[in-house]
Amino acid sequence: MHAFAALLDSLIYTRSRNAKLKLIADYLRVTPDPDRGWAMAALTEDLDLPGVKPTQIRAMIEARVDPVLFRMSRDYVGDTAETVALLWPEPQGPVTPEPLTLSAAVDALAHLSRSDAPAVLAGLLDRLDAEERFALLKMATGSLRIGVSARLAKTALAQAFGIEVEAVEEVWHGLKPPYPTLFAWAEGTGEQPTAADVPVFRPFMLAHPLDDLRVDLADYAAEWKWDGIRVQIVHVAGQTRLYSRTGDDVTAAVPDVASAFATASVVDGELLVKGEFQGGALDEGGGAASFNALQQRLGRKQVSAKMLAEAPAFVRLYDILFDGAEDLRALPWTERRKRLEAFVPRLDPDRFDLSQVIEAENFTALEAIRAGARDAAIEGMMLKRRDSPYVAGRRAALWYKWKRDPLTADCVMMYAQRGNGRRSSWYSDYTFGCWTENGELLPVGKAYQGITDQEIAELDRFVRHHTLNRFGPVREVEKTMVLEIAFDSIHLSNRHKSGLAMRFPRIARIRTDKPAAEADRLEVLKRLVT
Repeated sequence: MHAFAALLDSLIYTRSRNAKLKLIADYLRVTPDPDRGWAMAALTEDLDLPGVKPTQIRAMIEARVDPVLFRMSRDYVGDTAETVALLWPEPQGPVTPEPLTLSAAVDALAHLSRSDAPAVLAGLLDRLDAEERFALLKMATGSLRIGVSARLAKTALAQAFGIEVEAVEEVWHGLKPPYPTLFAWAEGTGEQPTAADVPVFRPFMLAHPLDDLRVDLADYAAEWKWDGIRVQIVHVAGQTRLYSRTGDDVTAAVPDVASAFATASVVDGELLVKGEFQGGALDEGGGAASFNALQQRLGRKQVSAKMLAEAPAFVRLYDILFDGAEDLRALPWTERRKRLEAFVPRLDPDRFDLSQVIEAENFTALEAIRAGARDAAIEGMMLKRRDSPYVAGRRAALWYKWKRDPLTADCVMMYAQRGNGRRSSWYSDYTFGCWTENGELLPVGKAYQGITDQEIAELDRFVRHHTLNRFGPVREVEKTMVLEIAFDSIHLSNRHKSGLAMRFPRIARIRTDKPAAEADRLEVLKRLVT
């Protein structure tokens, strides 16, 4: 545990991407199996220890120290694992002197019942120092939040052993922690794992924002960017799986789509629900319901017959990666598009259709077409270089996303909460609201993205000096700070007192120049509902 704890501590205080890569790579080279495999599982959020719950951890520490002291400390520190690690008292009896390995900790926690978890976890914490306790608790709850993405961890593994990260990504979802075959191959003592006969996830090709760039449509093709979730459909050896962009298996949420896809292949598309909300006259492929309608289908292990009938799912296909056993990813987009056009007619038309290519004479004409995206409730456009292969991740100048311009509203900060990871010492998560006709301020959203560290420090000072009430880690503040909020769309919602919910809110700027009384009213936002 000591080496893993030291790694986490170093990663938390390291900003440089290259420095993070070196830290992880150095750890993987010198750490034996299976510890390094479990470390990779933790870094990539592939480690599941269901017996340990945050509520149990809070109950454990409150049984050992004054609950008021813990809560005040938690409010100050901003992170439960760090607070417990620092407050955990010295054990009262004899303690096992042997150092605790990472693999031994995982073995102890992997198959616990909820009733056994507190005693076992407490026994482990008694054997560790504060730094090691922090690492164990973060790992046990599956919430590292140390500024390391799964992709970065896999890149570090690849760099550590001189292999291609794409090769690691190719087989990752067909392997289980602690990945003994992967490390054997990386070190040259075993064969390269393969994905044969297993419906594994392949990393998506992603896009850079277009920003102010203009491209030549002789080199780029344009498609609509739909407001659903990107999925990959894999059918191998009689098995069909649907994966989200992060590699999560979402097959259970869309059995109607999975059962209709029985052709050996791998395709890329947008999961949507049938309806007339998105599309309209701008797209010949047919309309789709709102993202809110799709959201009712997501995250479910079982879908009722009523929901299957009322919210039928379908996939609008963008690309084809494999046709049978033939890997098409190295082909240029134009060739893959032809293969996709030939492939789609083999599928059930109620469940699958083809993303339309937008015809425009030049970029100026394309801008005019894009201007109608908001009225059609479409997210924007994708611009794909016609000669681009299908490669994992974001590659410069290959694909661009050209989202419609965001909506904005001036809102008043109501509450602030501490962030996570390196932001755990700052009040960096803000709930904001707009005024009713009666002068009441009602929350319309929460955001923590869009501003710099310097601006976070400015808002943190405001929160500390203008606190009205404290609710654990949350502070209610004086209603005087105006934030300009950018958001993609706004919808009616029964879950919020205001009756509204923003999609992808982020802070555009701090409006110190604007009195709170002049912030927007709910009626203004209601007129933006789509």
